[in-house]
Amino acid sequence: MIQHAGLIARRQGGLWRGVLIEAPSGAGKSDLAIRALDHGFRLVADDRVLLWSAGGRLYGRAPDILAGQIEVRGQGIVQVAPLAFSEITLLVQLGPAERLPDPECAPFLGVQIPQVRIDPFEVTAPHKIVLALSAFDAAHKRRI
Repeated sequence: MIQHAGLIARRQGGLWRGVLIEAPSGAGKSDLAIRALDHGFRLVADDRVLLWSAGGRLYGRAPDILAGQIEVRGQGIVQVAPLAFSEITLLVQLGPAERLPDPECAPFLGVQIPQVRIDPFEVTAPHKIVLALSAFDAAHKRRI
């Protein structure tokens, strides 16, 4: 399945944790992904993500033709050393966030993925993704 989204990943707890970033064209997906690179993230895919599930987990990678490329608005397509693929553990929907939202999940290929809403142009947006990943990791460890 191809999804119109971006995918970044960060090594956390010894594993790569992928973050699928969804929003309409021009909403700031690539801009947020670029800023997240300064917070320990790696680019997996920009603009289109090939999704698949295996063993109850969701994974993503860039289509071959787009691997290692990210659009920098006003500068064009830039080459970035990509991560080949990643498990997806968080969905970020771009847009205004509620002050105290209830936990939500979104289904992808039969897998429920925790989701958060983040305003992509807030200075703290990349850090909020790190905090969300940490919170979901902690919650998962408590269930084990």
